[in-house]
Amino acid sequence: MNPPFVSLCPEITRSDALKLMDWLEDECVTRHLSDSRHVSRFIEQVIGRVQLPILTHLFNQGGRFFMVCDGHDRPVGFVRLVKTGPVCEMVLVIGNRDNWGRQLGASAIREAMKLAFLEMRAERLIAKVHPDNARSLKVFQRSGFLLESQTPALRSFAMTSERYRRLLRESPAVQAGKIHITETDQARLRNLLAFGQATANFELEHEIERAIVVDSRKIPREVVTMNSRALLQLNDDEVEVALVYPDVADERSGRLSVCAGIGTAILGYREGDAFDWRLPDRTCRIRIERVLYQPEAAGDFHL
Repeated sequence: MNPPFVSLCPEITRSDALKLMDWLEDECVTRHLSDSRHVSRFIEQVIGRVQLPILTHLFNQGGRFFMVCDGHDRPVGFVRLVKTGPVCEMVLVIGNRDNWGRQLGASAIREAMKLAFLEMRAERLIAKVHPDNARSLKVFQRSGFLLESQTPALRSFAMTSERYRRLLRESPAVQAGKIHITETDQARLRNLLAFGQATANFELEHEIERAIVVDSRKIPREVVTMNSRALLQLNDDEVEVALVYPDVADERSGRLSVCAGIGTAILGYREGDAFDWRLPDRTCRIRIERVLYQPEAAGDFHL
């Protein structure tokens, strides 16, 4: 069973800060968190001195801070990523004890790795875990991290960018639902990324890395490939869209760029697949109802 859906939300509100304070007052949460006192003191100072509804810029001092949100956009924890040269360190907390054991930590690690390696371009990602923190030890090892060093007070785990990409290719369905793309689409999309036409689209890069690559003449006809038209269920709305390259995209007419949002999301899925995807302001439930047109099935291999 795959870990549940979570997203890393970069906007930190005053309400989020108050929730963080509640979590960090729980000794069971902070017992093995090395910088818990510093974090608690910092948050308390921010809440007391700054009367602003959005506190994102303050939390990103010295690193990048994200609220871990579930599929209903409810905060369940936080991730902090601090990059020094080629190395990035992750601090992860699932805040409410009622959520422990639900694999939310594994999902948060998955999202943090995506950001660290594909957006922040780290070469190594490390996590330092107290040896008595059995849950964290297991989840980092199950996520593919390797034990790098240990002392009586701390165990240090590491993942390299090379290993991360290899694990994506070897276990493509572990990160999310299985997707397929054609060899031609893969080559064209890699060119988009290489020449900057899909600037900073680490989500698209992630999907290309984990996709199962198929010969264009053997791709199942119910799969969404480039230039396909499909009928989607987006939460409660049914919409018809075409998946296109960015130079011909026009959201008003339903031509969605593969380089953003729902366009990136539907690439490679097939009829009947349903999954959650994080948009800038919310999580959306997407279902592929029907592929109305697929170039490969129609013999239009020139598209």
